[in-house]
Amino acid sequence: MKLRRIVTGRDGAGKSRVAVDGPPPMTHDFVHIPGMQVARLWATVPCAGLASDFADPTLTQTSIVPRPGGTQFLVVTFPPDAVMMSAEFNPAAAGAENLAHVPGLAEQFEPDDPGMHTTDTIDYGVVLDGEIALELDDGRIVHLKRHDVVIQYGTRHAWRNRSDRPAVMAFVLIGAQRQP
Repeated sequence: MKLRRIVTGRDGAGKSRVAVDGPPPMTHDFVHIPGMQVARLWATVPCAGLASDFADPTLTQTSIVPRPGGTQFLVVTFPPDAVMMSAEFNPAAAGAENLAHVPGLAEQFEPDDPGMHTTDTIDYGVVLDGEIALELDDGRIVHLKRHDVVIQYGTRHAWRNRSDRPAVMAFVLIGAQRQP
């Protein structure tokens, strides 16, 4: 499978930008296991231990945005942007629903620039189905399609689905501490 890796970063002025757009730095197509491929996309230093007793922490988390060292694994379906533009769309009700179901993230959305937000996380995102646009500062757009990978490195961004069908993405959010 041909993968595309998009990594965001910040420029000298602190604005979000695309730092890397290309293939993964390390990919191996196995010779002795035909059809098997391993692509290393990104790595961070270890931050959490494994407990000997399993207890599912998912329901005890009060925020979608993990604390430094914590993680969240999400699959998100983005409807077409046209849904939010329809006459039936109720922004107040949508905002309340966001606050109830994605606490910690909903509060990060900018009221003057709908959809734009910044979190203190490193996010690994994979487009599972459909197409979606990643908007960065100053209206910069990166068009993503099925199987594209993005590493969102704590930068300001929004997801825009300009197509006529849903886009599905898988995300792993890793809590981080912002450095100056």
